[in-house]
Parts: sequence; structure tokens; C-alpha cells
Amino acid sequence: MILYPAIDLKDGQAVRLLRGDMDKATVFNDDPAAQARAFVEAGCDWLHLVDLNGAFAGAPVNAAAVEAILAACDVPAQLGGGIRDMATIEGWLDKGLARVILGTVAVENPALVREAARAFPGKVAVGIDARGGKVATKGWAEETDVDATDLARSFEDAGVAAIIYTDIQRDGAMQGPNVEATAALARAVSIPVIASGGVSSIADLVALRDCGASLDGAISGRALYDGAIDLKEALSVLRG
Repeated sequence: MILYPAIDLKDGQAVRLLRGDMDKATVFNDDPAAQARAFVEAGCDWLHLVDLNGAFAGAPVNAAAVEAILAACDVPAQLGGGIRDMATIEGWLDKGLARVILGTVAVENPALVREAARAFPGKVAVGIDARGGKVATKGWAEETDVDATDLARSFEDAGVAAIIYTDIQRDGAMQGPNVEATAALARAVSIPVIASGGVSSIADLVALRDCGASLDGAISGRALYDGAIDLKEALSVLRG
């Protein structure tokens, strides 16, 4: 199971939000590229990047910070937030991103997800962010009636590389991930699932790894910044 250190970008800084609330942002590093280098030096295999401003704006906002990270690091990175058309997808992949994450458009324009997954095999993931099992979009600001599992199943034949499932109520709250819901989603689809939201200890990572469903990875942010998880130790545990 791959551990993805998260770098959430707001106004050019690396931050963490509490349950997706932009007004509850803690700045952890004003040099996101330096933060990325620190994660890479600790041994991570991937980086997970989020353009928080972009998620609300519907277009890339923190492009300079993302490009600085890509220039500074030699591990693959995935990015979500504000990626809502083919030109933006192509642009990011051309700049060296290994994978784009499509969230809002997965609900509003699923045909784009399918088109992108066909055009860029292995480089398109779907981000499913749920509150109480229902999908939220546009930076989690808008609620929908779409069931998270139904949305995941709808892309079963689309060729997407992964589903990143975030439990919004757990995100940034340091209360542990929703192992049960994540495992249920992973069992419902054949697409690789990456868990996100609430991972606050190595025990949480082990619980996800051993949940009885084959999870492809887990994302952690605040716990790494706070020191609740030592990245080197966590990677060692997960690699066995």
C-alpha cells in the first residue's frame, strides 16, 4: 500500500484545512517545493497535491507552486483541484504530472473523465469526496444527492487509474479514517482505491492496509506535518 504525503496548496503555501473549510487553514510551510523535497528525502514514492484555490475557482490557481514542486522532485505526483477541461488535463500532464485527479467533473461531466482516461491511459484518477456517503463538489462546497459507491461503479469500465476516496468529516480532524466505508467502496469496484481523510497514526495506516479490501494507497497530510506520523517509519512499516 503506497503512502501519499499530501501537499494542499492555498495562496502559494502548503496548508491543511479542517474538514475542507477554507477559513480553517493552518499554514505548515510557505515553501511547498521545500516541503515536497523533505517528503522525497524521507523516502516517499509518490506525492499528492491539491490546488485548494483551484477547486473553488474551477481553474488552476497555484500553478507556480505545483510547477516548483515538479521541478524540485523526482518522484511521480498526482494533482487535484480545478481540473475541469481537456486543455487543463493536457497542460498538467505536459508539465510532468504523473496523474490528474478529476473530482467535480466526475459528477458534472463524466464523459470528460472517460475521454481523458482513453486519451491518457494510467494518468487519470477520479476523486470522490463524500459527506455521509453523498458526494460533494466544487471544493466540497456543494452537496449532491449522488451516492459515492454509485459514482465509483459508474466508472468501472472507463479505464481510470484509481479512485481517491475522501471522507470529508474525517479530513484534517486527526480522528482516524473511515475504514469501514473505504473498505466497502474498494470491495464494490475493481478500480484501485486510495484512502484519504483522517489518517492520524501508523496504526490507522495498518488498519487500512489490513481492512480486508485491497487498497492501493492512503493519503496523509496533517499527521505528517504535526509529527503524529513519522514518514520514514510509516514507509518502513507499510513496506514490511
